[in-house]
Amino acid sequence: MQKNPRIQVILIALICLLVGYYFGINKVNFDWTRYHPSISVESKEPPTGVTNVDFTQFWNVWEKLQTDYYDKTKVDPQKMLNGAIEGMVGSLDDPFTLYLPPTQNTDFKQGLAGQFEGIGAELGLSGKQIIIIAPINGSPAQKAGLRAGDSILAVEGQSTAGWTLSQAVDKIRGTKGSVVTLTIMHKGDKASKDYKITRDVITVKSVTAWVKKISDVDSINIDKKYANEKVAYIDLSQFGDNTNSEWLSVINQLNLDINKTGGVKGIVFDLRNNPGGYLTDAVFVASEFLPEGATVVSEEDKTGSNILKADRKGLFTDNGTPIIVLINKGSASASEIVAGALKDNGRAKLAGETSFGKGTVQQAEDLGGGAGLHVTIAKWLTPNGTWVNGKGLTPDVSASLDPAHPEMDNQLGRAVLELVQ
Repeated sequence: MQKNPRIQVILIALICLLVGYYFGINKVNFDWTRYHPSISVESKEPPTGVTNVDFTQFWNVWEKLQTDYYDKTKVDPQKMLNGAIEGMVGSLDDPFTLYLPPTQNTDFKQGLAGQFEGIGAELGLSGKQIIIIAPINGSPAQKAGLRAGDSILAVEGQSTAGWTLSQAVDKIRGTKGSVVTLTIMHKGDKASKDYKITRDVITVKSVTAWVKKISDVDSINIDKKYANEKVAYIDLSQFGDNTNSEWLSVINQLNLDINKTGGVKGIVFDLRNNPGGYLTDAVFVASEFLPEGATVVSEEDKTGSNILKADRKGLFTDNGTPIIVLINKGSASASEIVAGALKDNGRAKLAGETSFGKGTVQQAEDLGGGAGLHVTIAKWLTPNGTWVNGKGLTPDVSASLDPAHPEMDNQLGRAVLELVQ
């Protein structure tokens, strides 16, 4: 029988299609079941004292994820490793002991150096909720209306439930000009609200100060009989890399200005929304107001107690110059150390709101490859032995802001009134 060339061509095409499909499917299965992302594992002996930990289960899970997980594009060894380390650190249930992957560690260092890109807010954890410890003065976060103690429920519509602090920072930080939407619950409110915030370059100047007549302080409303009285004001926004040098420059000038004006009724020392920083800087700043040798803070670590004292001659140690320290729920850590030291030594009264309550000390270490680790190594107590952790410092003079009149600083006004009365 004569063969039909057209039928032959169709049969050959069908056979090729079937064979190609068969080998194509088996090739995909072969590749995916044998896919192993490249990772170099360096064997290391367990640290001293760790002899009863079996890592078999860890490596079993690691291998099964690499072998069996359906979407191999999601199997990223470095992310898996970072997640494992974050989980290990998180098991301590200490929100201030943190593993920071390279990006977050760089962001943290830039913050202490005084410049970074983002919304300008110090974040923290309350239980398992991401919160704002303090918005930075003049930042996009503050201008948008975010406040210390606000809960961040979602970022770009994605719930923050279960997020680590580093995850939150990673999602919220971003380049200048970009926009991020945060779902915020203000403390005491029953409903959340979305805020669209345009990120910017955040430059943090640690210290500002001035001497003014009370009538020239625009944001307060004080009885006219005090209009010509003069007060000094110091604002310390953080304890960072440049704080000590900035402090000396600003405070020396402030002292000259006070002497030129013939004296002041007192000093308002504003530590509101100061999230803290270096412990040594706290001792340095407190020494400006306390006599040499006065106790600033005591540390308690695994080896015992260590008392840190005022270690230099300050310009404002004279009790003849009254001081009111302003605090709020954004005042944390090193700022609480300074406020507590001045209060317990009888050098100042506290005004405003109860502070944040962070009574522990962290040690920051670089791990190589850009990553970092913050480990809680001690707790600190005020000179009178008070541990503020979880409860904060209670002000001697209670004062709150009026949300209906954000242009007026009732807390500053109350502090000034306390000085002149």
